[in-house]
Amino acid sequence: MPETRILKLFRAGDGQVVRLPADFRFDGDTVYASRDASTGDVTLSGRPSAGGWAEFFELIRTIDVPDDFMTERPMNILPRDETSSE
Repeated sequence: MPETRILKLFRAGDGQVVRLPADFRFDGDTVYASRDASTGDVTLSGRPSAGGWAEFFELIRTIDVPDDFMTERPMNILPRDETSSE
């Protein structure tokens, strides 16, 4: 599962800057940014997609997926708290 971290935003003139940790660095001096129109989420990528995420999210909105889809998976089981006395 991809790692998610909370990062600090800084103002830079009329824009914003995100300081990426060393293990999140991109190669080169450019990055591609795209915004999902329905959620407002921004995705950064080292290379442009051929409509990839936008097409994917649009497809997901057109498919009737059952509410219980993928609810029974080992990844969804929370680890047992070894410190509790239950």
